Amino acid sequence: MEMRTHTCGELRESDAGKRVKLCGWLSSVRDLGAVIFFVLRDYYGYTQAVVSEEKDKELVRSIPRESTVSVEGKVVLRSAPNPDMPTGLIEIEPEKIEVLGRCYEQLPFEVATSTQSREDLRLKYRFLDLRNPEVKDKIIFRSKVVAWLRQKMTELGFLEITTPILTSSSPEGARDYIVPSRLYPGQFYALPQAPQQYKQLLMTSGFDRYFQIAPCFRDEDARADRSPGEFYQLDTEMCFATQEDVFAVMEEVLGGVFSEFAPAGWKVDKGPFCRIAYRDAMRDYGTDKPDLRNPLLVKDVTDILTGKAPFFEAGKTIKAVAVNNFNESRKWIDALAEKVKQNGASGMYWFRLGEDGELVGGISKFLADVKGELASRLDLKAGAFVALVAEQKGVEKQAGYLRTELGVGLDLLEKDAYRFCWIVDFPMYEYDDEGVLGFCHNPFSMPQGGLDALCNKDPLDILAYQYDSVVNGVELSSGAVRNHEPAIMEKAFEIVGYGKDVIEQKFSALYNAFKFGAPPHAGIAPGVDRMVMLLLGEQSIREIITFPMDRNARDVLMGAPSNVTEKQLREVHIKVDLPKA
Repeated sequence: MEMRTHTCGELRESDAGKRVKLCGWLSSVRDLGAVIFFVLRDYYGYTQAVVSEEKDKELVRSIPRESTVSVEGKVVLRSAPNPDMPTGLIEIEPEKIEVLGRCYEQLPFEVATSTQSREDLRLKYRFLDLRNPEVKDKIIFRSKVVAWLRQKMTELGFLEITTPILTSSSPEGARDYIVPSRLYPGQFYALPQAPQQYKQLLMTSGFDRYFQIAPCFRDEDARADRSPGEFYQLDTEMCFATQEDVFAVMEEVLGGVFSEFAPAGWKVDKGPFCRIAYRDAMRDYGTDKPDLRNPLLVKDVTDILTGKAPFFEAGKTIKAVAVNNFNESRKWIDALAEKVKQNGASGMYWFRLGEDGELVGGISKFLADVKGELASRLDLKAGAFVALVAEQKGVEKQAGYLRTELGVGLDLLEKDAYRFCWIVDFPMYEYDDEGVLGFCHNPFSMPQGGLDALCNKDPLDILAYQYDSVVNGVELSSGAVRNHEPAIMEKAFEIVGYGKDVIEQKFSALYNAFKFGAPPHAGIAPGVDRMVMLLLGEQSIREIITFPMDRNARDVLMGAPSNVTEKQLREVHIKVDLPKA
């Protein structure tokens, strides 16, 4: 390249004596008086230079750190090598130093330690944060994962096809981002929550295997494993495919990418992954996203404990999680109980099985006559601890939280492993908190048993060909065998109170396409952001996104969302009518 002969991570001992030209950011300066050492940093690494002439020292002292600099000179061997730097055996003796881009502002934080700064500051100055090699390397890692996924999907016969970003609004579970139309007053586009309908239309068009690294837009709140606004998924669909076909492909892809990029020495499940029915997962783990590294199980003890204590009255479901070899203090137990209560439980109850085989502590005085049944049901050994929750409804969620807190708090989780499972056999329908029947998972799913099941079974007994992939307690993807028959689609929506007119209005393209010979098809969409987050062991998804929004769904770097002019509003026929402060 004209501006540089080498990068800052390239030169080695064998390059000694060469005349070179480097460009980079002034990373650090060490002024010893007689000589000044300074380090250039670029995308590829670091190289040290040394000056001793007075004019050169004055020039280096005048350059603010993080300015971009060109250095031209001779490569020499260092008298004091640095074994921690790949270029640590050499340094540059400059003949010419030129400032290419001066840093005029005071740095808001030290680039080398930017991860220790407040998140809002890091996001506002993300371009500086990304100069930190520790931060930059996560984005490079993400790029490599995406490149691997693209190559793998192509090898498996999938065709990468991009689908539209401006589309129509559809009820897919989250709030849409809507975009006003200039040409059609009062009408709106929507940003896609997922390419769901488009990828199904591709199947009806005769494409056999589709994928894309798809941007998805959902107006929802942030959390540790979810970025507000925008996220990316490996969106896939397969023609003439069953649930087992999807599993076979995804086990190769997910098992492969985790094996390729997992930290050294980590164990990764190979296919076939464990399959767990939804209702079994809720029963045994208290969640449909079970962390299989946690050895603890939830047990139902309602039949044993109902009526045995004032807080175990009839109508409540009672769940227990038992831990053998428990050595924690009463203070630890009380702290756990407070966490469970803060999570929404009415309370946490507990007892222990003493070394003498008697129940002690907590609610043990109520349980003497059922000690044997409890010991048998929970497989208790001397010294065991049992925590319980009892609720009229929602007890599975509370039991699942309790299981997780015990597993993590007692350090019981298997180390250095990625444990996968499929959650299968989701109910087709469920009642919401207001008692309204709706789709449990995805309205586009094929019910098990087809039209016959929809016509002749209790809706709550109908299972769907829906599935989630879960790794280490994180839902990585959701998918389903699609409902491709118009008659089955009409009946499925009729059960939740939607007539044919609603389908024609909300899903007209898909519904009409299915009338022209639609193939059976199935798909899934693993989340790329979550995948990278898990592989890097990050606790916040924002760490692996190049320019993330903050936890309040604001882009503090670009200042979005922002106000627009009255002229812009008039062009799209919008009037803003906000309440006065």
